[in-house]
Amino acid sequence: MTEAYIYDAVRTPRGKGRKDGSLHEVTSVALSATVLNSLKERNNLEGHAVEDVIWGNVTQVKEQGGCLARTAVLASDLDEMIPGLAINRFCASGMEAVNLAANQIKGGAGDAYIAGGVEMMGRVPMGSDGAAIAVDPSVAMDMYFVPQGISADIIATEYGFTRDQADQLAVESQRRAAVAWDEGRFDKSIVAVKDINGLTILDKDEYMRPGTDMQSLGGLKAAFKEQGEVMPGFDKLAIMKYPHLEKINHIHHAGNSSGIVDGSAGVLIGNKEFGEKYGIKPRAKIRQTCKIGLDPTIMLTGPVPATQKILKDAGMAISDIDLFEVNEAFASVVMRFQQVFDVDSNVINVNGGSIAMGHPLGATGAIIIGTLLDELERQDKETGLATLCIASGMGAATIIERV
Repeated sequence: MTEAYIYDAVRTPRGKGRKDGSLHEVTSVALSATVLNSLKERNNLEGHAVEDVIWGNVTQVKEQGGCLARTAVLASDLDEMIPGLAINRFCASGMEAVNLAANQIKGGAGDAYIAGGVEMMGRVPMGSDGAAIAVDPSVAMDMYFVPQGISADIIATEYGFTRDQADQLAVESQRRAAVAWDEGRFDKSIVAVKDINGLTILDKDEYMRPGTDMQSLGGLKAAFKEQGEVMPGFDKLAIMKYPHLEKINHIHHAGNSSGIVDGSAGVLIGNKEFGEKYGIKPRAKIRQTCKIGLDPTIMLTGPVPATQKILKDAGMAISDIDLFEVNEAFASVVMRFQQVFDVDSNVINVNGGSIAMGHPLGATGAIIIGTLLDELERQDKETGLATLCIASGMGAATIIERV
């Protein structure tokens, strides 16, 4: 089978996903085009250089609807002969775009792809698409649907994680992100966002709060307690599903959960012949990919079975992996991963994660693959695994190996 190589990976800085965020004036299409143009320029791509652009975005309405991928291609400097495919696997959309592109190449369907995603959460709010699993009672009740924050608290309750543990992970995420930026660890991949006059709008993740400590987090109210206990009482629904839990322990809040941000990321993937044609060297190969479904109520434990599956499929053990990126959707997601695999925290999310820098839903999967690759190169390590939890009960993972 043909190998699929990563030739380049870029991302924009993440802007606060609200009206006063630095990227609020930028549309999803424009931000996507910024990433596409960067990959084109950095790699001297000409004409119909890639087979397709596969682009993930979660809330596919308004400016993020109507096959955003194709619109972004037309708005960019890429050749109009390149089509576009918009996909949605919730929080893993950016990763699924990369995995799908890699597997197309491995199967011989084209020499190269650009894959990634975008989410402008400040312009197109999460949930504004009115997904049936959340709003249709005939579906939601049968699934024992609860919001993701409740699911994160269920994980904490089921597996014995405390608020102090969650807050400690959050403080460390902020510290690591600050160090990474101070040391220029993201410099290779960051594409500054500029306005029509060429003036820089944003060149650094702006959601970070490097002064975060245990005291400041201790003063925050549990974000999902009222939603769970009072109105509309999702805790009762969860306990119907898991009667062995007498009470849900609400430990998550804004400080130990992922931030709402705007951002985009892209990865250039191709076979050996593509690299030779354009005179660019592969940085890593995509060794294995996987996706998996699981219990839709607890919902966010996907990184565990996804990692178990991908390691089995690749014929590898957890000890074969040098570095991990486990998306920090909520603190308990990462803590559960560590609990199951007993992996040293010093090799997980080395440069911080979504708690510190934010989680632009459709882009995050591509972001963490790029971050993982950069860090493998910085540390001169060989193999990395990236994984995410996914809404409605799914998981996804990718193993990359430097070449």
